[in-house]
Amino acid sequence: MVPTRGLVIHVLDDDSAVRGGFARVLRSAGLAVRTYETVERFFEEIDESAPGCLVLDFTMPAITGPEVMARLKSAKNSLPIIVVSGRDSESIQDFVRGVGARMLLRKPVDDQALLDAIDWVTKVPANH
Repeated sequence: MVPTRGLVIHVLDDDSAVRGGFARVLRSAGLAVRTYETVERFFEEIDESAPGCLVLDFTMPAITGPEVMARLKSAKNSLPIIVVSGRDSESIQDFVRGVGARMLLRKPVDDQALLDAIDWVTKVPANH
């Protein structure tokens, strides 16, 4: 079961259907959700003190998921990251792990897989 007390799930994806779908699933599981269409809005509004995680699209226009991860890493933000991508290759897996993502899920993402991933990344320490 995903812990819900104080947990905020941030969803950053340029596709409104994906954002809306993830938000519905997460809210139905009792989680607080904040969605962002743009990277700029995400960085303006994120509360780094709130526990939670980021569900991040790998491929976005302008600023990509990898650039977001690099920016979070350079800011020493320890928010756990779950990357979602329409592509899943060993090189993408290695890359997202190298910049600090905790998990990679392939689109379309199964609802239970998303909830399980959130449960895992919000419970397991970053060095595992």
